[in-house]
Order: sequence, then C-alpha cells, then structure tokens
Amino acid sequence: MDNSPAGSDLRATLLSMTALPEYARPLTSAEYAALPEDIDARFELQEGNRVMSPSPVPRHQLGHFRLAAQLDAQLPGHVVLQEVDIDLELVPPDQPGTVRVPDVVVVPREAFQRVDEHGGLLRASDVSLAVEILSRGSVRTDSRIKHEEYADAGIGHYWMIDLLDGPSLVACHLAGAFGYRDDEPVRGTVVTRAPFPLRIDLDALLA
Repeated sequence: MDNSPAGSDLRATLLSMTALPEYARPLTSAEYAALPEDIDARFELQEGNRVMSPSPVPRHQLGHFRLAAQLDAQLPGHVVLQEVDIDLELVPPDQPGTVRVPDVVVVPREAFQRVDEHGGLLRASDVSLAVEILSRGSVRTDSRIKHEEYADAGIGHYWMIDLLDGPSLVACHLAGAFGYRDDEPVRGTVVTRAPFPLRIDLDALLA
C-alpha cells in the first residue's frame, strides 16, 4: 500500500468519486424521484435507501434492447420502456419507499402520457409486464428479492430471462396469496397469450 502523501491524496480523490450522498433519513418514493439525475451510476430505492446497481454488460444490454424491439412491434396500444423507475407502492406515500428499475416494462399508453405530462414515477399498478435479464451479479436479486417484491406490488406478469442458459425464459404470474407461480423454463420461440398474445424469439436476443 502506498502510504506517501501522493498515495493518500489519490485514495481521498477516489473515495470522493465513489462515495454516495448522505441523507439524514430514508427517502419516500417522491423524494427519491425529486433527486437530480445521476448519469454516471444506476440506482434503485430499497426501503428508503439508495442502492447502486451494476452497469449492464454488452450482452445484457443487447438482450433487453432486442426484447424491447420484439415487444414494441407486437403491442401498438402499449409503451415498451427500458430501465425506467417504477414505484412499487409497497408502503403509504409518506413512508420509506421502494423504487425498482426493471430491464424492460410494458405499460398502457395512458400511464406513459401521465408521467410525460405531469412528472412523477410510473407505478407498479401501471405495469402490465416486467422483465429482468439475469446476470451473474443479479441472479439472487432478480430471482428472489425482486420476484417477491414484484408479486407483493401486484405486478401480474414477471419474466426472468437467462441469456447464459439457452437463452431461456421463466414466466411468472400472480397466483393469489401464494405470490407468483413460475412456469418451467422455455427456450427457442415462446408463444403466449398472457399478458398479451405474443411470439418471442429468444434466440434472436443474441443472434
């Protein structure tokens, strides 16, 4: 370890670059939405606390871009968005909130227009479909933590896509008090009627 004055200055500079802003208390979803945009990092809000998400690798980015393109071509009455803040509405508005950033979401056009015109965040109740592309650093978060949160938030359909295994897709749909019921993984071309009539070519996500 470099203990010279120059080394100390360098460590202090690096710390100042990577340290997160301090907040006196956990944030509500509205307070989080009002923060200045940080273009250098990806954040989510978990029970009032900002957590940093790793930047997606090129394979991950390509996968959700091509998935969004396939969805957009088949859903003219909806809006398909990538990496957008979603208020999960798990607590009353004055309580520490949880805001997640799914890789892809499908929302009604009216919900998009509401936020476009009046600001604020999209809500879990707006989301017809949420999708996470699994990566080595997010498997536990996406398959357990977000799986439970999205179900608690009432998002009716959640897809988990694993690009390293096939690729494959696990479709999850709400099953009452039991949370999500997960279908078996599928590969190749997925044909489904829920939440919409869709045909998804999984192999084309990386072709």
